[in-house]
Amino acid sequence: MKKSTLDNISVFLAELIGTGLLVMLGCMGCVSGLGHTPSHFELCINFGLIVMIIVQIFGCVSGSHLNPAVTAAAWVYELVSTKMALAYGAAQCIGAFMGYGILKLLTPASVFDVALEKGAGFCVTQPNSAISNMQAVGIEFVATMVLILVCCGVWDPRNAKHHDSVALKFGFTVGALAVAAGPYTGASMNPARSLGPVLWNGVYNAHWIYWVGPLGAAFLTAFAYKAVFRREVPIEQHNHELAALNTDKSNV
Repeated sequence: MKKSTLDNISVFLAELIGTGLLVMLGCMGCVSGLGHTPSHFELCINFGLIVMIIVQIFGCVSGSHLNPAVTAAAWVYELVSTKMALAYGAAQCIGAFMGYGILKLLTPASVFDVALEKGAGFCVTQPNSAISNMQAVGIEFVATMVLILVCCGVWDPRNAKHHDSVALKFGFTVGALAVAAGPYTGASMNPARSLGPVLWNGVYNAHWIYWVGPLGAAFLTAFAYKAVFRREVPIEQHNHELAALNTDKSNV
């Protein structure tokens, strides 16, 4: 098997496993029927720290997009080809479905039954009943826009030498956005994260919001950042005279 094929398989598996872990561990932190009811802040910090862990593990393999919206922005930024962007999206959606399924195997069925009786289902993102669908789209758009701006800043060629704390940056970004937007829409910012629980619970009302808002923000924000803010880093010219001088000194 060619090295390029192996690399592509590796990327696919990294996105599949990473998104699966995001949904499984993120939603696991939302379980409230086992003697502890997590607060909103706990839920947000949990998701943020899970993102940090996964980016640290798989960032060097696939970039740890874990999110079709991030992949859409990377495609606009010309970091991935169209074919690879589709592969990323497929891996993320399959991973989200599998992650939620594994969580169901490991968690008492009563947790899911009670959540489905009371609403759309456990860990299913739904807009707050006090806001309209268009307001929910706006919230998801704005939250995802900020996330994509962070991505574009990290991907900017001027930041090529400042990637040491990328996992921490993304973890805190997701956590902060979840704190702010969570009461409005659940702060998904990720179509795959919303898709996994929906497929298992079968409640699709308002699910379109979590595709239109994040993907719309991803395409528009990445295009805008690329056109307005991105700058290429000039290639340093090799100074032959200085190199020769240094060579002479090293021979002394």
